Amino acid sequence: MKTIYFAGGCFWGTQHFFKQLNGVERTQVGFANGLTENPTYEEVYTDTTGFAEAVEVTYDENKINLEFLLEMFFHAIDPTALNRQGYDEGTRYRTGVYYTEPQEKHIIDKFFEQKRKEYKEPIVTEVEELKNFYSASESHQNYLDKNPQGYCHLPLELFAWARKQNRG
Repeated sequence: MKTIYFAGGCFWGTQHFFKQLNGVERTQVGFANGLTENPTYEEVYTDTTGFAEAVEVTYDENKINLEFLLEMFFHAIDPTALNRQGYDEGTRYRTGVYYTEPQEKHIIDKFFEQKRKEYKEPIVTEVEELKNFYSASESHQNYLDKNPQGYCHLPLELFAWARKQNRG
C-alpha cells in the first residue's frame, strides 16, 4: 500500500471523488502542511493556521498507480485557481499534492511538467513534501456518504465518470 495526500478544495468532494477509484483502499479527510498542532475545523476555517483541507489516499499500487491518481486529480480541480475551487475561497482551499517518499517527487514533477504544456495559465497547485497531517473530526469523514444532498463544489456527474475510469 502507498499513501499520497491531495488538497483539492473542499475535502468532502475530494474524498468522495477518490473513493470512486478501483484500487483506492482508504481515504481520510484532514488538514495538511500547517503551522499548528491538532487544528480544529473551526481554526483552519480562519485561514490563519496555514493548513489546506486535504485527503489522505491509501492505494494498492498493483491496481492503480500514482500517475493515474494525478491524472484523475487534475480532472477534479482547476490547477490554475489560486486559493479557491468552485465557490470556496481561502488558503485552506488551495490545491496541492503532498508526498511522503522522495521517489514520488520525481513522478509528480514529471507529471506537472507535462501538464504545464496543456494550460495557458500558470499551474498554481503546490507540490511539497508532507510536513504534517491531522485528521478532521468524524463528522467530516465520508461526509457525502452520510449526507448525499450535502454541499459539494464538484459536479455529481464527475463521481460517476470517475467510477468508470479504471474498472476492468
